Amino acid sequence: MTTFVLRRVLLMIPTLWVIATLTFFLMRLAPGGPFLAEKDIPAAAKAQLEKAYGLDRPLHEQYWRFLSGAVRLDFGPSYKYPARQVREIIFEAFPVSLELGGWALLIALAIGIPIGVAAAVKQNTGTDHVAMGAALAGVSIPNFVLGPALVLGLSLTWFLLPPALWEGPQSRVLPVLTLSTAYVAYIARLTRGGMLEVLRQDYIRTARAKGLSEGTVVYKHALKLGILPVVSYLGPATARVIMGSIVVESIFAVPGLGRHLVNGAFNRDYTVVLGVVLFYAGFLMVLNLLVDLAYTRLDPRVELG
Repeated sequence: MTTFVLRRVLLMIPTLWVIATLTFFLMRLAPGGPFLAEKDIPAAAKAQLEKAYGLDRPLHEQYWRFLSGAVRLDFGPSYKYPARQVREIIFEAFPVSLELGGWALLIALAIGIPIGVAAAVKQNTGTDHVAMGAALAGVSIPNFVLGPALVLGLSLTWFLLPPALWEGPQSRVLPVLTLSTAYVAYIARLTRGGMLEVLRQDYIRTARAKGLSEGTVVYKHALKLGILPVVSYLGPATARVIMGSIVVESIFAVPGLGRHLVNGAFNRDYTVVLGVVLFYAGFLMVLNLLVDLAYTRLDPRVELG
C-alpha cells in the first residue's frame, strides 16, 4: 500500500503541471485582460499596474514565476482585490463550499442508497418503477431550474425558508437540497445496478438457503459489495458536488469558492483562476486516491497495482 500511495503521489506532480500549464496559457489567450473596464484607464496608469504585477515581462518569465509560486502555494494577490492574497481567498471560501458539498453528499447517500436497495429488492415492481422514475426526474432537472423554483415556492410564496445567503441553519436548506437532488438520483441508480448484480450471486443464494432473514441477506451480505459502484463514484462525485456548487452558490449568494472562480474568469483575474483550478485539481486527485484505498477494504479481491 505504501508503494501504491507513493506512486500515485508522484504521478500527481506531472498531472498538476500539465493542468497548471494549460490553464496559464488559456487564460492568457482569452480576450480581454485584468485591467479592462467599461471606462478605459489612462495608458500610463495601465502600464504601472502591469509593471506592479509583472505582466509587462515576457510570457515565459511570467510562466516560470507562476510555477515557482505555485509550488509554495503562493499565487500572489488578486488583481480584482489587490489587498487579498489568492491563498487567503481559497482558505476562507473553501470551507463554505466544502460544507455545502458535504451536506449535499451526505443527504444524497442517506436517501439514494435506501432507494436503490429498495428498487433492487423489488425489481420490476411498482416500487422499482416509482424509484427509478423519481431518479430520472432528479437527473433531468438542472440546478439553475430547480434552485429558482424552490426559492419561488418555499421562500417567496410560503415564506418557509430564507431565499439566499449563508447565515444560520435555515439558510442552508435550499442550497443543499438543490445541490443534492441530482446526486440522490445518481447514487440510487448505481446502488440498484450494483445490488441487482450481487443479489444474483451464489453466496447470496446460499445465505437464503441457510434460512437467514431477507434483511440480513440484503444489508449484511449483499450491500457490502452492492455499493461498490457508489464507492467508485464518490471520488469524482465529491469533487463534482463541490465544483458543481458554482451555480448553486451564484443562485443563493453563498460565499463559496465557486463564486470566486466565476468572478475571476469574468474579471480575467489570472491569479484567482489559476489558484482555484489547481486547488480543485489537487483536491480531486487526493479524493480519488482515498476512494481507491477504500475500495480495497470493501472488496478483498481488488489488489492495489
